[in-house]
Amino acid sequence: MGEDIRAVAAAARDASRLLAAEPTTRKNAALEAVAASLEAEKKQILAANRHDIAAAETAGLAEPLLKRLRFDEAKLAEAVRGIHSVVSLPDPVGRVQELRELDEGLLLKKVGCPIGVIGMIFESRPDALVQIASLCLKSGNGVLLKGGSEARETNKALAAAIARGAEAAGMPSGWIGLLQTREDVGAMLALDDDIDLIIPRGSNEFVKHIMDNTRIPVLGHADGICHVFVDAAADIDMALRVVSDSKTQYVAVCNAAETLLVHRDIADRFLPELAVTLSEQGVRLRGCKVTQKYLPDIEHATELDWETEYLDYILAVRVVDDLDAAVSHINQYGSGHTDAIVTTHAETAELFMDLVDSASVMWNCSTRFADGFRYGLGAEVGISTVKVHARGPVGLEGLCTYKWRVRGAGHVVAEYSGPNARSFTHRTLALPEADST
Repeated sequence: MGEDIRAVAAAARDASRLLAAEPTTRKNAALEAVAASLEAEKKQILAANRHDIAAAETAGLAEPLLKRLRFDEAKLAEAVRGIHSVVSLPDPVGRVQELRELDEGLLLKKVGCPIGVIGMIFESRPDALVQIASLCLKSGNGVLLKGGSEARETNKALAAAIARGAEAAGMPSGWIGLLQTREDVGAMLALDDDIDLIIPRGSNEFVKHIMDNTRIPVLGHADGICHVFVDAAADIDMALRVVSDSKTQYVAVCNAAETLLVHRDIADRFLPELAVTLSEQGVRLRGCKVTQKYLPDIEHATELDWETEYLDYILAVRVVDDLDAAVSHINQYGSGHTDAIVTTHAETAELFMDLVDSASVMWNCSTRFADGFRYGLGAEVGISTVKVHARGPVGLEGLCTYKWRVRGAGHVVAEYSGPNARSFTHRTLALPEADST
């Protein structure tokens, strides 16, 4: 293992222990300094991105991935706004979650605290680096970042600006580290003494590879195979609007719809209108045999289509017999990310949301709402489809754990043992008001 990676991880570990004790006011001031640093170094950052874009175009990178890679003035301004939104969020670190009297003068607190050091492996979107770093700083975590190789120069410029801004505001050096190569990732996965959590964002095979090659806990999602189910009781105009937005608002993201399920009782009215609406936006449809009866000119959908995250202007369409069939399809082929139903029947919608086993389930709205910023989390380090610790968009809360704090006045367990043992009161007390400092 390269000693440089071990040194970067050790520095992040040391810094994380100092960050854990930083008050909210100082962390917020550091985030403001990070935002200012990004704006001050705008020319260098944009020039680095132009370099990456040119290299990616020469290499023939697919258009959806080029769109993810692009980091222009608008993206930089959006990233800075995201940092300001994180500043405005309540700090989960130090928040008392439970307060209990065990006995007179013996108090127990459950208090939020950082996880420690996060190892983050993410795709080619440079704006993800800014989101991840700002959330880790606010939550008091050190972070090691590995972005896509196609964004190498942009990520270097962003990480350097973020580090300079935070350290100028008094944060410990080394809290943020940037890895460069695949070999660096392999080295990081062996550092279970220094890294507390790995969050990978990538293909299903990639995430499984990470899980199979580390003892460090892994949090994240693989594919984003999201569905919209148009029920028999759907409002057709609403369904067209929701399906269109879910598919086309931004196709190259994990919460874009990849499969459309349509109840057989509405298919003859809905599908022809859908085909016109989506063709105007450049979407190619692939359908099951029943779908092709209504839309004979579209491609046939194979088993592989139900399992594919296109990240492109392609939508697989299947006509289903009823709600049970829709739920069964989603739970078989979906990735547990985000799935939506369009219907005017509340009971049907509630049953759908109960039965679909996904991190986010939606009724009469676009799958694209599954996002940390749109959920009011400020930003996100990614979407989690696992069922422990954090699920769905992972923001500040998902980057924190808790510790138990017990305060006594010379209490000893011996007094609570034996024939004359004292009794515990175990009395739940009112929580103190949150302290923003």
